[in-house]
Amino acid sequence: MTLSRVTLAFGALCAGAALSLGAVSPAAAQAFTPNAEIVQGLTSSVSDVPGVSAEALRDLAKAHMQYQGPPESRPPLALQLDQLAQINVEIEFDLNSAMVKPSSYRTLGAIADAMHNPVLLGYKFLVVGNTDATGTREYNMKLSQERADAIAQALTSTFRVDPRRIESVGLGEEALQNTKNPDAAINRRVQIFNIGRTGPLPQQ
Repeated sequence: MTLSRVTLAFGALCAGAALSLGAVSPAAAQAFTPNAEIVQGLTSSVSDVPGVSAEALRDLAKAHMQYQGPPESRPPLALQLDQLAQINVEIEFDLNSAMVKPSSYRTLGAIADAMHNPVLLGYKFLVVGNTDATGTREYNMKLSQERADAIAQALTSTFRVDPRRIESVGLGEEALQNTKNPDAAINRRVQIFNIGRTGPLPQQ
């Protein structure tokens, strides 16, 4: 069974922001993914999704850092993520900072709108931050976690997504999309995964 994947691209990143989670060209910045496509990308078509949590992924990433040598020689981090409905998001941050640029709030608003859609109201999501291999692995891990946390915070505080429906984790450079070119912009990305139904949420 094939799951949908959607890539959202909003805004051109300032030159030199090598550790940013998202970087797009000015041409790509003209694209806008409609709410319906985001919903489709995050809608799981698998009834029994693999158990994935921020804590488990964080432990896997820390253990993965023991593997030395070039990135292409390291084993994959978490293959079960490929089985989940997901979208890749381009988010702009200040250089070496976890502060989301105002230009990216349109992106976050579109994602929040999708999470508020009745189709997705019963699901919870995992925000995953990834960097390229510029900088040390320890620094990349820390920065990616801070940025994933910032995105989750914006979704819950500014856009009123229930915080019990969102987890966040930074994987640094441990889950490179292009291991043969570890500094490539494609590795600087934010992923949002549908990690299954929430079950009944207690009243706040």
